[in-house]
Amino acid sequence: MADEESPAAKKSKYSHHGGNLVITEEMLKDFSRDGYIIVKSLLSHEELGKLQGALESDDGVLKHTFHRDDGHGRKSRLCLWNHPGNDITGMLARCEKVAGTMEQLLGGEVYHYHTKLIMKEAHTGGSFVWHQDYGYWYKNGCLFPNMGTVFIAIDKCDKENGCLQVLKGSHLAGRVDHVAVGEQNGADLERVNELKKIMPLIHVELDPGDALFFHCNVLHTSDQNRSDRRRWAFLISYNRADNNPYFAHHCPQYTPLHKVSNSAIMECSCVADMTGKEFVKTTEDTSIKPLEKSLSN
Repeated sequence: MADEESPAAKKSKYSHHGGNLVITEEMLKDFSRDGYIIVKSLLSHEELGKLQGALESDDGVLKHTFHRDDGHGRKSRLCLWNHPGNDITGMLARCEKVAGTMEQLLGGEVYHYHTKLIMKEAHTGGSFVWHQDYGYWYKNGCLFPNMGTVFIAIDKCDKENGCLQVLKGSHLAGRVDHVAVGEQNGADLERVNELKKIMPLIHVELDPGDALFFHCNVLHTSDQNRSDRRRWAFLISYNRADNNPYFAHHCPQYTPLHKVSNSAIMECSCVADMTGKEFVKTTEDTSIKPLEKSLSN
């Protein structure tokens, strides 16, 4: 296994220097081979400050948070919504350097599947078990793994506060069976351990404003936050338009995404308008219920 200081970990990293994010053939090849790319400074200092202010506002998304048990005595706080809306968080989800980049990486038009804020607080933030996002989304009627997520660091993410860990290239192994672990879906650990023998384990350490674009079949996990620093992350997930789920569930079926220019982030003055976002409650999340039922049989 490799770690972040190895040549295997140093690949797939790119820097954004403002303006449009140009997706090169090398970036596309890295995403296809590794299942992810890292973009340093996807958000400028000013954009990050504006997003952070909106996320921390008592009148914004924080009113809709819930907790998820990690199965090991700790919990992380989350907030999840289905439609981007017209506030600052929506402008980010709809802008070219985020949504447009994901369209190029996934090879076609995408729509907003959901956005979530994951809050691992200092000393108490829970872990997330090894899983694939498609381990959940397969249960939602998405026939193909033509889906991906943009993980944007609000705070510095490192080993101490429970940064994301990925198995590089694991998306090529296809969907792994998942079982319920606490209030999460966990990948079959026997399969994960075998893959860990042959695939590099990468700790995705990010500075605030950095982003990880990753495929829905990439195996990933994160440890508990045992540090005295919080670890907040903003995640936007997309589904390709031609992969419309074949039944209605708690996340949206195909809804056209009205993209905006990158400048819309700084131009937006709307912080507290939650109109149309459609926040998801834990009782509505059907992706884990089939696994819970199978365990009770």
